[in-house]
Amino acid sequence: MKIFMCPFLLFPLLVGGCSDNAPKTGTKTEAQEQLVQTYTVERYKLFPTQNMWTFIKLDTQTGQMWQLQYSINDEKGRFEYDLNPNALIVNGKKINGRFELYPTQNIYNFILLDKINGKTWQVQWSFDEENRAVLPINK
Repeated sequence: MKIFMCPFLLFPLLVGGCSDNAPKTGTKTEAQEQLVQTYTVERYKLFPTQNMWTFIKLDTQTGQMWQLQYSINDEKGRFEYDLNPNALIVNGKKINGRFELYPTQNIYNFILLDKINGKTWQVQWSFDEENRAVLPINK
């Protein structure tokens, strides 16, 4: 009788091992994990300048930047100006955290780095529109 029971005990193991419960690539769980990872790095970041009232807002996906100023006294002192309204990447990947801004010792200048391809730009903010600029730094 023991001889007949052994094959029947192994049958569920064989059937369970052949079932379609193995992990698949491209499952909903993986897609959700990738989506969560995308949002762990901020899309927009604020960088302080040496002027206590002025910040630079950076879109870390596209490299677009705006000069922000806040005020505690009046609404005229609060504004947002374009530093570069156009994306710095055209055909590349839009990934959160792609661009990073680094301060320099000059109060009005920063260096913008594309962390994927290594390109850099000099970013100059100013209260005067004609003095604002985003200029590529060529090799």
